[in-house]
Parts: sequence; C-alpha cells; structure tokens
Amino acid sequence: MAYGEIQVVWDLDLDVKEGEKVAIVGPNGAGKTTTLKSIIGLIPPKSGRIELSGEEINGRHTHDIVKRGITLVPEARRLFPKMTVMENLELGAFTPEAKAKKGDTLEWVFQIFPVLKERRDQTAETLSGGESQMLTIARGLMSRPKLLMLDEPSLGLAPKLVSQIFASFERLHEEGMTILLVEQFVAKALSFAERGYLLERGRIVKEGAGEELLRDEYIRRAYVGG
Repeated sequence: MAYGEIQVVWDLDLDVKEGEKVAIVGPNGAGKTTTLKSIIGLIPPKSGRIELSGEEINGRHTHDIVKRGITLVPEARRLFPKMTVMENLELGAFTPEAKAKKGDTLEWVFQIFPVLKERRDQTAETLSGGESQMLTIARGLMSRPKLLMLDEPSLGLAPKLVSQIFASFERLHEEGMTILLVEQFVAKALSFAERGYLLERGRIVKEGAGEELLRDEYIRRAYVGG
C-alpha cells in the first residue's frame, strides 16, 4: 500500500472473520490508517488482494464497497458542522438498501446513542466532543454495514467518554456487528478485541488473541507501561 511512489505498508496479511472484533495497534505512522483506507478503496494496494466474503474488492470505488457492506468511521470526525444531527445521519443512509430501512435504522442508532435523539435538531457544531464522536459513529451505522471500521475513535476524548464509546462498540458486537478497530489506547483496544495485530513501520510484527498480546512483555513495555 502506497501514497504514489512512497510505500507505507508491506506484506500485510490481515483477516477479520464474520462477527469478530479485531484491533490494529501500533505507533503513529505505522500504516494503520492507510490499511483502513485501502480496504475501503481510498488507496489502491500496489499488489495483493482485498476480499469481502470471498469476493475480491480491489479496484472498486469506495461507494461500491460501502454498498457491499463496509463502512469506515474516519479519524477526526469530519462532520458537516452547519447541518443538523438528523441531516448528518441521513447522509449516512445513501445506498438504496439503507434508504429503504432509514426509519428503522434511525430508531436503532437512537437506542445506542440516546443523546443524539435529544440533539437531533441541533447543528453538529454545537455538540460536545463526545457527542460529535457518537454522531460520527452513528452516521457510519446508517449504512447498516457488515464490517464497521473505526479509526482512532477515542482521539481527544476524556476517559469517561472513551468508556461510553467502547460500551457502545460492545453492544454493536453483541448484536452481530463485525468490527475492525484502529486505536491509540493499546490496553483499551486489546482488552476489547478478540484478536489483534501490532503494526510497526508498515509491517505486522505480532498478532494473536487480544488478551495474549496484552500480556506480551514487549507490548506492555513499549505501549502499555508496565
């Protein structure tokens, strides 16, 4: 995976099974976000295959990949600040299938994030940081994805809000959602994930069960502290 001639990720072998929650952790600049962007079609891989349910999706446009059931909740939120909460949510239901189920999906995301129902007529710029992140995640859910990819969802949030956000991820997983998480808080990510990958300098250097990686001496020393 590369930006032009500058290669960022090499020999990546990543597997996310249906119904799993998987984390990718590692330092800034390791290639974590690039990996998610490649899966969603924003950065075409220079070689190899990306598959969804056995179907190769390399080279497909991002909107086509979203139709097939993958959604990326990006880092730094990227909401439309002058639009209302409801308008931002409705933008997430852009595929024909999502539009047909929009009403049911809205009720579902309001159950997961009740504060958004209270704020539905407010503009996105009036929300707190935690509410903005909830709206970003909810907008991604409006497409009813099979695979939900989350890029640094805890960025800039207080610890209490991080716990609330991760509780919503647990609920989504319990409801059958497949989740691929990139997260700066390594201990939180690996405690949440069933499996994890440690990415350094564009290569996977460790992989295994989340709890197993959390006990790994190198990871604890380099990323957890202790």
